Parts: sequence; C-alpha cells; structure tokens
Amino acid sequence: EGILKTAKALVEDTKVLVQNATASQEKLAQAAQSSVSTITRLAEVVKLGAASLGSEDPETQVVLINAVKDVAKALGDLIGATKAAAGKAGDDPAVYQLKNSAKVMVTNVTSLLKTVKAVEDEATKGTRALEATIEHIRQELAVSGAAVPRLPRCSPAACASPLPLPSQVFSSPVPPAKVSTPEDFIRMTKGITMATAKAVAAGNSCRQEDVIATANLSRRAIADMLRSCKEAAYHPEVSGDVRQRALRFGKECADGYLELLEHVLVV
Repeated sequence: EGILKTAKALVEDTKVLVQNATASQEKLAQAAQSSVSTITRLAEVVKLGAASLGSEDPETQVVLINAVKDVAKALGDLIGATKAAAGKAGDDPAVYQLKNSAKVMVTNVTSLLKTVKAVEDEATKGTRALEATIEHIRQELAVSGAAVPRLPRCSPAACASPLPLPSQVFSSPVPPAKVSTPEDFIRMTKGITMATAKAVAAGNSCRQEDVIATANLSRRAIADMLRSCKEAAYHPEVSGDVRQRALRFGKECADGYLELLEHVLVV
C-alpha cells in the first residue's frame, strides 16, 4: 500500500512537471524538486518492501530494486526532456521527445506496480521479472534525443544514487564518460555467454526461481556488455568506421539476446 500511494504521488508530480514545460523556470524547478523528493521516498519504501521479503529470497529483492531504478532513470530522462522543451513550439522535436519520455515514465511506474503485485504471487513473479528485464533492455537500446539535464539539488540521500542521464543510453550520440580497451570489452562478453546458458536452463526447467535468476543476470550482463562496447568503441585508437561497426554489432547482440528472452517468456 505504501508503494502504491507513493507511486501515485510520483505520477501526479510527473503530470505537473510536463505541464510546467511551458511555465516559468521557477515553476519548472519547483516541479522537478518535488518529483526528485517523491522518487527518493519511493526508493525508500520499495527498499522496505524488499527487506520485508527476508534474506532467503534475494533474487526477488533484486527484481524490486531494479524496478524502482528504472523509474528513477525514466524520471531523470523526463526532467532533461522537460528542460529541453521549455518554451518550444508544439511541433519542435524537443516537445516530441518530452511526450516520449512521459510515456516511458508511465510504462516504468506501471511496471513497478505490476512487479510489486507479482511478488505476492509465486506462480507469476518469475514471468513478471522477465517481462521487466525485456522492457529495460528495449529502453536501453532506444534512441534518446533528450538533452542532458541539469538536475535540481537534492538531499544527500537522494544524491547517493544519482539519476541516470540520457547520455548513458547506448544509442545516444553522446560519448561515454570514460573509455576502455577492446580487450576489456572482450572479457565483458563472457557474461553474455553465462547469461545465455542460464536462460536456456530456465526455459527448460520453467521454474519461477530459475526465471527470476535469469532475468536479473540477463539485465546485468546486457548492461555491462553495452556499456563496455560503447567505452571500447570510443577509444582514441579506434577509427570512426570501426566504431560504427562495433556499436552496430553490440546492438545486434542485445537484439539477439532479447529474442532469446522472449522465447523463454513464451515457454
């Protein structure tokens, strides 16, 4: 009930945030501050919910924490999109990006609530975790055109885990914060091999706990692969042509893995 109440408050904050895209900077800042405060409260109440499951079910705890992380990321993107769309005409690309970011925000809040509900249902919680992972990877691969937001100042608790920015999305044209070597990237792909074996095993066993473990491992493996792929592609010794090929193959790898997860979901 606490999670539901706070999530509803966040949805209301989101509406105000979008509405204030055409308002003064002061009103926009106030709306952003309010939404950051609410997402901080939501994170805390979800943590309490995860803790109430007990230490014997760590995989389900991870599913819950990942669900609220996705909401926080969507909020970070939405704040940036709102700032970029401020004062723009209705047909401006920034306004389109704002509408798209708002849709993602609603999707992720809905996903969080579905996940919370599924936690209480042993028969569906693995399936729900897998659906959430598939949606997370799809969003990571989506092209984000939002400007990088300057988030409002927040409390130490809120800033301890900063909201991800649109530039962290794999398909964003913004270079990564740091670069790594191709060798680092090659080592990182081993996680994909392990996650693939786990996914096949889960598809064969159809046990909910195996599916939950697959969802969590898959999310981590794909995120690590995409991050290291982009970091290696932007290494100063990598040519522009090789960079584009590396990024394309990284996306194709993630797309192929998505297809595998969708097969597991069907099974």
